[in-house]
Amino acid sequence: MGVAYEVILIDDGSTDGSWAEIQKAAKADARVKGIRFGRNFGKSPALNEGFIAAQGGVVITMDADLQDDPDELPELIRMVREEGYDLVSGWKKKRFDPITKTIPTKLFNWTTRRVSGVKLHDFNCGLKAYRKEVVKSIEVFGEMHRYIPFIAKKEGFGHIGEKVVQHHPRKYGKSKFGLDRFINGFLDLLTITFVFRFGRKPMHFFGAVGTLMFVVGLCSACWVVGEKLYFVYALDRAAPRVSDQGLFFVALTAMVIGVQLFTMGFVAELVRRYSPERNVYRVKERVGL
Repeated sequence: MGVAYEVILIDDGSTDGSWAEIQKAAKADARVKGIRFGRNFGKSPALNEGFIAAQGGVVITMDADLQDDPDELPELIRMVREEGYDLVSGWKKKRFDPITKTIPTKLFNWTTRRVSGVKLHDFNCGLKAYRKEVVKSIEVFGEMHRYIPFIAKKEGFGHIGEKVVQHHPRKYGKSKFGLDRFINGFLDLLTITFVFRFGRKPMHFFGAVGTLMFVVGLCSACWVVGEKLYFVYALDRAAPRVSDQGLFFVALTAMVIGVQLFTMGFVAELVRRYSPERNVYRVKERVGL
């Protein structure tokens, strides 16, 4: 392509001799660089470390299982440079995965589209292209690599595109996809949605839910007390014992949970207030400075 480039290979604690091959490649070509983890930490830490090390104006990620086609790179780079996309995600429209993986993947992508508002067909495709500013502004941790487009959008990089890419059958290794990853993916989606919405204002969530629970408990308690007074003074007969009524326990539980949630919100706000990163924001552009 006639462009300057670097290749960063991340060895995520492999035991198959990958690091020796990376060392050979780096010795033969200065543009090849390697990073090795002491043990397997997962895809998100590997991507995050690569993002930190990357220096190019366009950053492309690609899995090492040979299912992605390098011939897609020129068009991905063009879309970022010429069409101004912040992020371009590959879409494996025709997949060579077993049906036990394709159906859960479609359900996962549909749910993520609805929750995130990012109109992509394949969130988890490893073949993606980014502007440098994107990878330098986001942090990928845990198993959040599935939601990088969502994270990028929340950080202000909303110009996200998609390109149909060729998907090759797996030749080496085996897929780590399973029921546990499917379930964890949805839990991670709930986590990231909560963090972005309430991470900077936790009291808005815990305080609102806590107040609602306390009000429900208080109203229930007032009903129980009012009913007892009605029996005693209006009907002039013995009222049922408070402890015999199920509503009494609903009131007690709701009020206790409400106070706990409200207190949790206060604690979260204190932690946030005295955090060294309490004022987190990103300046996108400056002029005249």
